[in-house]
Amino acid sequence: MLHRDYGGQNCSIARALEVVGERWTLLIIRDVFLGVHRFDQLLDSLGVARNVLADRLNRLVDEGVLKRVRYSERPQRFEYHLTRKGMDLNVALTALRQWGDEYLSEQPPRLLRRSEDRKPVIAALVTKGTATLRADEVETVPGPGLARKRRRSGGATRRGRPTAPTDP
Repeated sequence: MLHRDYGGQNCSIARALEVVGERWTLLIIRDVFLGVHRFDQLLDSLGVARNVLADRLNRLVDEGVLKRVRYSERPQRFEYHLTRKGMDLNVALTALRQWGDEYLSEQPPRLLRRSEDRKPVIAALVTKGTATLRADEVETVPGPGLARKRRRSGGATRRGRPTAPTDP
């Protein structure tokens, strides 16, 4: 999305930024992880211009990060769901959230925890082959920094599906 020519650089970070390095793109992916799947819901959640949202969603579908799933024939309407490629961005989003919580937030707005025992989850470097948590083993719940108004409506999510609101 940055549309830059990296002049022969062999850099996976630069290539990844071409796909997800624009602000609205990462926020769309964040919201889809949180269970927001429809265009109008994303529009309301993000406060982005319609044309910008449409452009970013089309690009994410073209890149294989999201897939369109029809939910209405007449009129024809679609939801947006993460593909495996999109789900694999969870680690990157978790690392960004963790960094933002540490350096930019007085109190974290959301917390990530293991569903089974509610232990906090962090992004960390591990050796290849080390057991890691699957997306369905992790949930996002409102943290102490989430505004009360939003907390009432924003419950935990598991695999991108909202569950009952829960305070940590």
